[in-house]
Parts: sequence; structure tokens; C-alpha cells
Amino acid sequence: MRILVLVFLFVNAGSFSQDKTHQFFSDADVFFAKHITNGKVDYATIKSNPKELNALLAIAKDIRVEKKEEKMYQAFWINAYNLSTIKGIVANYPIKSPLDVAGFFDKIKHEIGGKSVTLNDIENTMLRAEFQEPRFHFVLVCAALSCPPIINKAYRPETLEKQLQEQTVKALNNPEFVRLEGKKVLFSQIMEWYNADFTKNGQSLLQFTNTYRKVKIADDCNEGFYTYDWRLNAK
Repeated sequence: MRILVLVFLFVNAGSFSQDKTHQFFSDADVFFAKHITNGKVDYATIKSNPKELNALLAIAKDIRVEKKEEKMYQAFWINAYNLSTIKGIVANYPIKSPLDVAGFFDKIKHEIGGKSVTLNDIENTMLRAEFQEPRFHFVLVCAALSCPPIINKAYRPETLEKQLQEQTVKALNNPEFVRLEGKKVLFSQIMEWYNADFTKNGQSLLQFTNTYRKVKIADDCNEGFYTYDWRLNAK
């Protein structure tokens, strides 16, 4: 009898966790659709009524995801990063840049997935350190204009591969993100700061970029980086 009770509790706990995770992705989808337009976030409206955002992060606090479920894990932490970034802006809004808040990325803690983590922890420890995936840089949105634009839907396990590919292709074909000036190509500083992520196995930054370009950049172009625009990505 005791064994049966334990099995019952274990099965029900797993079912509860799955329901919570499903709810998180569904509610995040609704939230992003409601508050994001053309890659810009309506921080003012969220600030005036933060109930939805707070409820989403309350769900995320209690969710546990295993690394062995790669797509589930990655999608959860990508959404967690983007939602926590929005939360950090809303908590201090109105501001002109995330850099206006001391420790925005490396000091302020967020209670997510049973952990107390900074935004840098999510990006560098939960994601980059666990997976060799440079496309993360095109879906993690730091609330600045020079970030790749945030999308108006949640990242989901079943669509994550397609979404990673789409956002990477969009960014690297965007003339504002990869800037061509005659015989010179200027890359986002994201690609300077995280250069090792894009140049694994001996490939150059230009070779990585051309993998996703519809119109290839000439091999003899001089390479450089333009200054990051940290102004807020506010609607």
C-alpha cells in the first residue's frame, strides 16, 4: 500500500509539473502577443498593470526543467530571460536604457526555475555553457535597440529549432544589424563580445554570417564593429 501511495504521488507530481510548464508557454505566448509590436515592448502599459507579468514569473519560479529535455530546457530559459529583462525594465520604468539600472545584468537576482539567477547567469551558465548554440544570441533580448528584435510570441520546444533559425536569418540579413559600407562590413558588437561562439572550428565571423545570408558578403571585405545602441527598445 505504501509503495502504491508513493507511486501515485510521484505520478501526480509529474503531471502537475507538466501542466505548469504547458501553462507557462501558453501564458507567455499571450503576454508577448499583447505587449510587443514590431520588436518593441510596451513597457508603459505593462507598468500600469503588471499582473500578467507577475503571474507568469510566479509560474516560472516553480517550474523545473531538465537539461536532457534539450528543447524544453532551452525554450524555457530563453523565455525566462526575455520576461525577466522586461520585469527589470518595468520595475525601474521610465528609464532610457537598461544600463541606467546598476547591476541590471550581473547583480539583480530573479527567482526562476527553482534558482536565484541574474540575467548573465541565464545567458552564460544556463544556456551558453551547456550548449554549443550561437543562435541563442539572436533570441535573447537585452532591452536595447541594438539587440535583435524581440518576437511577439513565446519560444516553444516544438517550434524552437525553426524559431532559432528564423531569428538568426532575419538578424544577419538585416542591413541595420550587419552593415555594408562599400568594401567594409560592420558587425554588431554582440559578435565581437561573443566572438568565440561564432568562430568555432576555425571558421571566420564572415563565414558564419554568410551561412545565413541570402546575398553573400565578399570575402575581401574589411571587417569591423559598430557601436552598440543601448537605448531602450520601448514601443
